[in-house]
Amino acid sequence: MRMFSLSRVIALCLIAFPLSSLTVNRVSAEEHQHEHVAADVPTFGVALLMPTKDSKVRGMLRLMQKEDGLHIMGRVNNLTPGEHGFHIHEFGDLRSSDGTSAGGHFNPEGHDHGAPGAKSHAGDLGNITAGEDGVAKVDIVATDAKLHVILGRAFVVHAGKDDLSSQPSGDAGGRVALGVIAVGNPELKKSK
Repeated sequence: MRMFSLSRVIALCLIAFPLSSLTVNRVSAEEHQHEHVAADVPTFGVALLMPTKDSKVRGMLRLMQKEDGLHIMGRVNNLTPGEHGFHIHEFGDLRSSDGTSAGGHFNPEGHDHGAPGAKSHAGDLGNITAGEDGVAKVDIVATDAKLHVILGRAFVVHAGKDDLSSQPSGDAGGRVALGVIAVGNPELKKSK
């Protein structure tokens, strides 16, 4: 009987020990996962603007999430002089030659189209202005935008001025350039 009890104790130990280490490893993995959540929220993004069919408009945008909002900086080239509607659209889908596969303005709260800062689409960024050289310098702070929410969506530059009131999208004309918003390499923040 004593032999049976010893065998039983050994068997229980052989079963219990691996199970206890599995529990410890599971908890340890969960703790490890939670340690990095804040560090994984991106604070730097980029978008390379490509022309739609029959357009030569191109550009590069850098995005930095700061306490006062999302800073959008860069240049858009080969525009006609004047104002051009500038928006964040629903999808980062660039498959259509006219840019319509990017969908409409990003509007998760269902607001009407309007000026930035008003109760409007989250993607309403107003207009950018190109000089006689066809270059628009972009320097916008989108106070309601969060980089992690718009990743994978698209910036769209329109052929004409956004009137900031016409529904559903400001009557800014066709799409001349668009680019997917991506996580940027933070080591290259300062490059143009």
